[in-house]
Amino acid sequence: MTIVGYARVSSLDQDLTIQEAALKAAGADIVRSEKRSGTSTVGRAELDTVLQFLRPGDTLLVTRIDRLARSIADLSDIVRTVKARGASLRAIEQPFNTGDIYGELTVNLLGCFAQFETAIRKERQLEGIAKAKQAGVYKGRKRSVDIDAVRSLKAEGVGPAAIAKRLGVARASVYRALAEA
Repeated sequence: MTIVGYARVSSLDQDLTIQEAALKAAGADIVRSEKRSGTSTVGRAELDTVLQFLRPGDTLLVTRIDRLARSIADLSDIVRTVKARGASLRAIEQPFNTGDIYGELTVNLLGCFAQFETAIRKERQLEGIAKAKQAGVYKGRKRSVDIDAVRSLKAEGVGPAAIAKRLGVARASVYRALAEA
């Protein structure tokens, strides 16, 4: 029976050491970690590895449920996978037991809160962007393509694919630049 720890932070500049230390202190035999968004399970290679590794009697250990998933659908899928492998799920800071109905209720409630937090954060971000745009502060991302260079090359008879290759940009960027012209 192995206790497999899983740690996750959302961005590259965040630190995993506190989670990793907590998981080891709680008895994790193995700790896998990654710096990926929790809003989706897509592209989370370490999570996939952990879920494939689990054997009957093993425990998947996280510090909090939101480290595992930030949507009810993803959390439900993960819990189903853990159970199908004969393993259990445990969170250090949120005591529950996935082996009974109250534990399942707790996991689902915690998943609801994680999903709600994500939605609130996104709403605040959009409000901030709208306010900054209104104040003329938010200009958006800098252009990745020089529109004048695209126009000039097009005037010389160069095709969009060749323009994209010469300027080192995506062909779609060239088409957008030409549409703006």
